[in-house]
Amino acid sequence: MDPARPLGPAQIDAVAQLGVSTILLGGIYALIAVGLTLIFGIMRVVNFAHGEFLMLGMYLAFWSFTLWRVDPYFVLVVAIPLFFVVGLVTYVLVMKGVITASHNVQIFTTFGLSILLQNVALVAWSGDFRFVRPWHLSVALRIGGTTFNLSQVVAFVIAVVLTVALVAFMKWTHTGRVMRATAQDRDAATLMGIDTDRVYRLTFAIGIAAVGAAGVLVAPLYSVYPTAGLQFVLLSYVVVVLGGLGDMAGALIGSLIVAAVEVAGSYVFGIAWKEIFYFLLFILVLVFRPAGLFGQRGSETLGA
Repeated sequence: MDPARPLGPAQIDAVAQLGVSTILLGGIYALIAVGLTLIFGIMRVVNFAHGEFLMLGMYLAFWSFTLWRVDPYFVLVVAIPLFFVVGLVTYVLVMKGVITASHNVQIFTTFGLSILLQNVALVAWSGDFRFVRPWHLSVALRIGGTTFNLSQVVAFVIAVVLTVALVAFMKWTHTGRVMRATAQDRDAATLMGIDTDRVYRLTFAIGIAAVGAAGVLVAPLYSVYPTAGLQFVLLSYVVVVLGGLGDMAGALIGSLIVAAVEVAGSYVFGIAWKEIFYFLLFILVLVFRPAGLFGQRGSETLGA
């Protein structure tokens, strides 16, 4: 394309479509990643089972729609408190015992939990690909030269509302300040009378509730199967590292960057190349900016 030549209507429409797709996709990715970065930022644990909780949220939406014809987005009313309880139980039974252990123990524990949940889903529901097809999935919206479906818009709006609510909770509530204080210095927080075990329990429950809600939101947009969470958790690691480990605002911006790379790469080179581009970005960030694009160097040792 001649850079001096102005864009024609077709090119303008294509750029607008890519921009809209990036924003819609980035909002959903943000909700998936924010739970992961919250757990790491406060607990200093990389949860390798994060994607499997998202997969369970997808199955919850699928079975609710298949058995009772409940719209997936109405399932959120039940999914958020349900996964909050699931997070509490998982913390008590699994995570509490390894929270002060070495990183190797934490990695193997959460990875084992991931394999366990995948195989439970495989035994319970088989490996078949399943689909959620609510009425709004076939409703196309057109604004100018852009086209998208109603399900994408609803999922994006809900994901953004939940993400912003979580960020506001962490920033402006007393509980959020206590959680941030624990993240900065656990020993000092303990000396100030903060129950750090309670903080970790609440953190893990909120993180699992966020990713469970994200699973319900993406169920109409992606096929549902026992290893469906793998594609999302790998992408979440890219977002979290890109934005800065433990940085929630960075995770939001990182989600948009990853979505832009994925959308543009798929458009120019084909959908099979999208993972190559954002993993290449992942490697470059690890090599040249290990703290992330928006993280501070040395933040790991400071506990920030």
